[in-house]
Amino acid sequence: MSVLSARVCTLLLNVALFSVALSLALILTSTVSCQDDSNPADEAVLLFNKGQDAHEKSDFVHAIENYDKAIKLIPDFPEAELQRGNAYFSLGKLDDAETSFRRALELREDWSLALANLGSVLVQKKHYAEAEKFLTHAIETDEQNFPAYAAMTELRLRTKAQPQVLKALLAKMQTLTSKANPTASIWASRAALENAIGDKKVAKASAARALGLDAKNLSALTTSADIAVVEHDPASADLFVKRLEILAPTSQSTIGLRARILIEQSKTADALALLNSVTSPGPEIVDLKNQLTAASIVDVAELEKNLASDSANPVILFKLCAAYRVSDPVKSLDYCKRAADAAPNEVQPIVGYGAALVQAKRYDEAVILLRRLISIAPDNTTARANLATALFQLKRYAEAKIEFRWLTDHQPEQPIAYYFLAIVHDQLAEFPDAAANYQLFLRLANPESSKLEIEKVNLRLPVVQKLIKEGKGKKRG
Repeated sequence: MSVLSARVCTLLLNVALFSVALSLALILTSTVSCQDDSNPADEAVLLFNKGQDAHEKSDFVHAIENYDKAIKLIPDFPEAELQRGNAYFSLGKLDDAETSFRRALELREDWSLALANLGSVLVQKKHYAEAEKFLTHAIETDEQNFPAYAAMTELRLRTKAQPQVLKALLAKMQTLTSKANPTASIWASRAALENAIGDKKVAKASAARALGLDAKNLSALTTSADIAVVEHDPASADLFVKRLEILAPTSQSTIGLRARILIEQSKTADALALLNSVTSPGPEIVDLKNQLTAASIVDVAELEKNLASDSANPVILFKLCAAYRVSDPVKSLDYCKRAADAAPNEVQPIVGYGAALVQAKRYDEAVILLRRLISIAPDNTTARANLATALFQLKRYAEAKIEFRWLTDHQPEQPIAYYFLAIVHDQLAEFPDAAANYQLFLRLANPESSKLEIEKVNLRLPVVQKLIKEGKGKKRG
């Protein structure tokens, strides 16, 4: 199941709850008036509610057991069929989910939620023509059917629809997001479409809107990570993928993104090993593995021979820059520089060269180069992090403070930026700001991976707090 479809499933469940609750109230009202106190409708509704409780706790097995019992008491129970289908969908049991959704539609024809759910299942089963029929019907029945639009987005992207088709669907998404209270999933679907047609700047903003409403929205995280990789910003991509690895660690989309980050970091062997670990790989993984296998066959001698007759070829220079990064860092640095000089407006060679300069401790040169890069790509997190590091190592703390503050503003969940920002404030005798950032670091840091830094902060923080009490250092403002 793709990350987009997982969010569709969650959206379908959330939208269904109010409709189901209202319908159950009507069922209970109508049956209680004409049956005695032990009527099966009362018991069926109680079982359904138990199923809902289990469902909301992601205990799908027990949810299905209770829905089954409710349906045995009232065979014509469309709400239970709908929710049983949702539970099966969450468990990846697509055939059972399809059966339940079709039964719900038999019992309540033209029910827009059931139409959307069935269409979403059919998308996962790659029955695209039939899925389109049900999703179109769902949207015609209810123009505000967010789950149907989200599933239709996945269908269009999976079937590689023509740009004009994607733009038409995007226009509808833009209308939906302009209305009151658009959901995170609709913003995420809009972002995915914008990304697909190449409008990455707008897609980033839409994905950010989605994550502002739901920080765990898998589709928005995926779109954000994909854009960061395309923009040669592995540091930023890594933050999004780390969140995906918590939420959907086995998703092939997540694994594919991690592999792409490794490739961007010139760790092609690690990327290939990761891709080879996937059992039953889907088209995305197979494609990426084939590309990586072909690209990893680098005949360095042949590249250098070709370079002799085309000394300013940026593609060859960058391949050699990456090829020598581990085996001969000095030679790699030379090729990185030549690649950056040959393509001064291309981001990737300059990012690689800037990182190589920092690694070689040639900080003054790194600062000049990375400032030039940031004038081209101001939102490149990798460039900002390397520039901040270079300025910090040069003890140019006032300038480093600007870059570390940019990093904390744009990556508030990244603890290491707060650590260095605190040190910078500390060095500048800005003790209140130093204390605040030390505390933010302690709150966010991983006790295992940041053990050494945590120990240093625990030693320094009381000293800084004492200096504040004594009125030492610069005052805020």
